[in-house]
Amino acid sequence: MPSFRHPAALPALRGGLLALLAAALFGVSTPLVQQFGFGLGAFSTAALLYAGAAAVGLFSRQPIQREARLQRADLPRLIAMAGFGAVVGPVALAWGLQHTSGTSASLMLTLEALFTAVLAWRLYRETMDARVWAAMALLLAGGMVLVLDQGRSGGAQLWGLLAVLLATAAWGVDNTLSRALAERDPGQVVMVKALLGATATSALAVAFGEPLPSALAAMALFAIGATGYGLSLRFYLLAQRAFGAARTGSVFAFAPFIGAAFAVALGDRSASGLMALGSALMLAGVVLHLAESHDHEHAHEALEHEHAHRHDDGHHDHPHDPMPAAEHSHVHRHAPLRHRHPHVPDAHHGHPH
Repeated sequence: MPSFRHPAALPALRGGLLALLAAALFGVSTPLVQQFGFGLGAFSTAALLYAGAAAVGLFSRQPIQREARLQRADLPRLIAMAGFGAVVGPVALAWGLQHTSGTSASLMLTLEALFTAVLAWRLYRETMDARVWAAMALLLAGGMVLVLDQGRSGGAQLWGLLAVLLATAAWGVDNTLSRALAERDPGQVVMVKALLGATATSALAVAFGEPLPSALAAMALFAIGATGYGLSLRFYLLAQRAFGAARTGSVFAFAPFIGAAFAVALGDRSASGLMALGSALMLAGVVLHLAESHDHEHAHEALEHEHAHRHDDGHHDHPHDPMPAAEHSHVHRHAPLRHRHPHVPDAHHGHPH
């Protein structure tokens, strides 16, 4: 039974750092969207955000020898991802941010991790042990406390928060759909998804007669989209490649706390005791999920696929002449293998439990 030590101290370290970087970029973007999108239509705001994201995707594509290309068969999935993640999600968030506080909206986005984890468990059979279920319960409890808090503030605030909840559900579906494309070039995935979303929301903005944004608002939202949506999505896809959809979603759940802190720094004074309680419950859920450790003997069946890989990870030992020193991409085959090491549900560890 071969055994090896993963090149990272923990197999989730690379994925966790990438997901945390994605979370920081997206978290900061939420109160900024509220500030620069004030008075604009929700469709116009979403269109500008994803136009910026498309620009990042265009300039971050990798050479064909470094990353696997998108295939024609990926188009239906990309259209679905754009519909949920680049139309429903940002439009619902933009509308919600105009009807509730930036702090509570940021915190509610934590529930994206809950939707992502449950969908990944149902659709991809990703491992969900008692620790993970407890973490999800804490996230849900925190979200319910936030809804209660905004309900006490008035109907408009509550509807705004429920619109943000719809955005989290849409992005949870988007995250789960994107897991199957985690091995493709993330630059291509970001570019195509963002272009589809920006085109659809621009058409809807024109159809509904939304006013044109000022030059300052347009440039600001474009820049926010480039970093908070384009770069963030690129890092998110790389994190999913490293350690699966559910765990990426959980680390990404730090984004709302970053966003809430930034909203307070920008002058949001809507904090309350219930909001603090909801925040504490959600933060406890995120930390509990990240404390997971998974290590057992497992078998790999024969597999042929294409993705970016290295030859020092214990799973890629096929020959090259000469042997590449860096990460590269090509179609390759895995022989059956049984071994033991700490692992997460990435592209090579989808075995049942």
